[in-house]
Amino acid sequence: MSLPPRPLIGITTSDAKSRIAWWFDWFAVWRHGGRPHRLSPSRPVPEHLDGLIIGGGDDIQAHLYDDEVRLDVRVDPQRDELELELLERFIPQGTPTLGICRGAQLINVHLGGTLDPDIYTTHEGLKRRRTVLPRKTVDIVADSQLYRILEVTWCRINSLHHQAVQKTGRGIEIVARDRDGLVQGIESREHDFLIGVQWHPEWLIFNRPQQRLIRALVEAAQRGIPSA
Repeated sequence: MSLPPRPLIGITTSDAKSRIAWWFDWFAVWRHGGRPHRLSPSRPVPEHLDGLIIGGGDDIQAHLYDDEVRLDVRVDPQRDELELELLERFIPQGTPTLGICRGAQLINVHLGGTLDPDIYTTHEGLKRRRTVLPRKTVDIVADSQLYRILEVTWCRINSLHHQAVQKTGRGIEIVARDRDGLVQGIESREHDFLIGVQWHPEWLIFNRPQQRLIRALVEAAQRGIPSA
């Protein structure tokens, strides 16, 4: 009996992403049965994807969510353009999609939402936490899709961001917040699998709830492959 084909999972990155960071992306998808495919501005996009991950990276251009341009942040306009085109193309097809860190923010912006451009200036006294280790606590909304996937009401996460979802986009619900009240998880009530998390589950390779999230994406992509 032959094994089912691995679903093709596109993972967006910058052209300059480090090999170590890409290895974590690749391994997170491969270990759960997916076929990782790197997507970046200089690489061609396949005609078909079974699943899509919008990955972490630089800030999103402020004009995309009607905010003021800031000169002290790094942006990647070509990547913004690529990812918005991917969302425009694959969301209507029902392609299972997961946004990670800036990916969660971009999903929200794509659907008309806005961002808090710098959580450390808009939230006085907020402690700076920038680490790939799970040092922050997040509460998950009961009965949300994210809760059903993670199977926990709270979890420890890493934190590498200084922006966050502010006003939600069309059909988007907030399903996780940290103990400072910042948005950490969103999902669409209008799509079968359109989820964004502000943290990086791919770095938490020994954390079972976080690995369930990656596995859920791969399994949703697998279900979408037509039977032979």
